[in-house]
Amino acid sequence: MTWNGEELDIDAYLVRLGHTGETKPDLETLRALHRAHVAAIPFENLEMMLGRPVPLDLAALQDKMVRRRRGGYCYEQNLLFAAALERIGFTVTGLGARVRAGASSTRAVTHMLLKVEADGEEWHCDVGFGADGLLEPIPLRAGGEVRQGEWRFSIEGEADGVLVLRTWQSGGWFDLYAYTQERRLPVDYVVMNHYTSTHPRSSFIRRPVVQRAAPDVRRGLVGDQLTVARPGGSVDERSVPVDELTDVLVREFGIELDAEETAELIRVHYAGA
Repeated sequence: MTWNGEELDIDAYLVRLGHTGETKPDLETLRALHRAHVAAIPFENLEMMLGRPVPLDLAALQDKMVRRRRGGYCYEQNLLFAAALERIGFTVTGLGARVRAGASSTRAVTHMLLKVEADGEEWHCDVGFGADGLLEPIPLRAGGEVRQGEWRFSIEGEADGVLVLRTWQSGGWFDLYAYTQERRLPVDYVVMNHYTSTHPRSSFIRRPVVQRAAPDVRRGLVGDQLTVARPGGSVDERSVPVDELTDVLVREFGIELDAEETAELIRVHYAGA
């Protein structure tokens, strides 16, 4: 199996998601699991902020995101999701994307997403893009748009088979990332993960990033800035004092660090706040 789905404790994963319905390889199950995963498991890069490696083997992913109820970033989240889908019986293909998100130059392929077959169609799935990401699968084809909760998404086709996932922001379409359907294997994400989690130019090693998407609100903590974005373009932003950090991580994102981890995070990244 490509994604080691046979090694997954599927029952523990479903409990983590709060999913109690049927699990079979159909679109209804795919949508339900995608929604539940995004709702239950936040996006976060705190392991890097604590000076730890980011292992991608399934045992480590289960320990972190299922047993310890932490979050993760794109490779961690989508590898866990791929294993679960494979275990249930879906056909899952890994893809790679160039994040745009306002970039003025072309970025490397460093984001992971999934192509999943269900009910005779191919679906673009991604549980690991953070606050601006999809809540549910979207048909993997150019044209049309979907509404998920209060948010709108579309896929735009470009030259050479490039597809661009976009979201509607403040009166216009905003490119999130561009990708092709070239198949990526788990070993490819190991290489991407090494760059993203260790390279001095990687944005993920500079400051804490914690995010969560919901049908009616997008929450993010980047550095010490907490933002809460709502449909229509309204954004509330405030600085989080060090003595509120633990409470904000729990209340807004469902992340509980132990006392030692919290102290280290504050020492390294919030000491001058």
